[in-house]
Amino acid sequence: MNINIIAIIKAAILSGAPLLYGTSGEILTQKSGNMNLGVEGLMFMGGAFGLCGAFVYSNVAGANAIPLVAVIIAIICSFLAGVLGSLIFSFLTITLKANQNVTGLALTIFGTGVGQFVGELMRIGVGGNVSIPNNMKDVFANSPLPAFLRNIPVLGELLFSYNMFVYMGIIIVVIMWHFLNKTRKGLYLRAVGESPATADAAGINVEKYRYLATCIGGGISAMGGMVYIMTISGCVWNHTALSGEGWIAVALVIFCFWRPLNALWGSVLFGALSILYLKLPIPFLPTQIYKIVPYIATVLVLIFVSMKENREDQPPAGLGVNYFREDR
Repeated sequence: MNINIIAIIKAAILSGAPLLYGTSGEILTQKSGNMNLGVEGLMFMGGAFGLCGAFVYSNVAGANAIPLVAVIIAIICSFLAGVLGSLIFSFLTITLKANQNVTGLALTIFGTGVGQFVGELMRIGVGGNVSIPNNMKDVFANSPLPAFLRNIPVLGELLFSYNMFVYMGIIIVVIMWHFLNKTRKGLYLRAVGESPATADAAGINVEKYRYLATCIGGGISAMGGMVYIMTISGCVWNHTALSGEGWIAVALVIFCFWRPLNALWGSVLFGALSILYLKLPIPFLPTQIYKIVPYIATVLVLIFVSMKENREDQPPAGLGVNYFREDR
């Protein structure tokens, strides 16, 4: 059996790109002390609204449609969908002090339902599969970098042949790392996640930081759903495509020890696990069992992290705990 290592690495990176967005967005959210378990719902909303935005634009503009504009519209629509879902979550948990775990699970159900509704509404409207013109698909799927870089032997294929969302995800993670570790506002956000009472006593607006981190983080996570639909699913709505992606992203947050840069290799690792059955088939192993490897790895990761005692590898001390100012 011939094994193409470069092809496996490329497939792992492309498959891991949606997870990179979902994980990095949730890291930002959890750094504020909010545990949003609704990433699955946010990714469904992002995928449906991202495709819907590009689809409606292509229909309205017709032959005059500009592919790059469709990409921008898809990004904006998916991000705003995630912000809206996270705003609902924030209002319930930050303002009304609802239980974060229960609210996050409710958001998963709500977001998945909204995404399915929008996707099916588009499908019924066109009487078939919802898709966009091929010239737009090419912009979503192909590398935006110059041909001479892509044509470099080995390195060109390994480093410069991915769609724009892979590079955008890397940029977002690096900016997030710099914000959390090198800026004053980032340190304030981490203080809110570690000890909201102490941060409040120091004059930091706890509600403001939690609202902003949760909504922006939710928007980034929702973009992961759009990336999946517009790249891996070929710009065609598939109501089962995103199932499980959000839960893996939540587990990856723990696997990466709440560090944005770790999400880079963590997403690639889990991306590889999700495509191994296609690239490295094992004759005696049923495909159905092979496909559950990422979920088995997720369980093992959770067990492993729970056993670690190093404080630096633990979640923010205030994670999942609502802050009541009167109890300060």
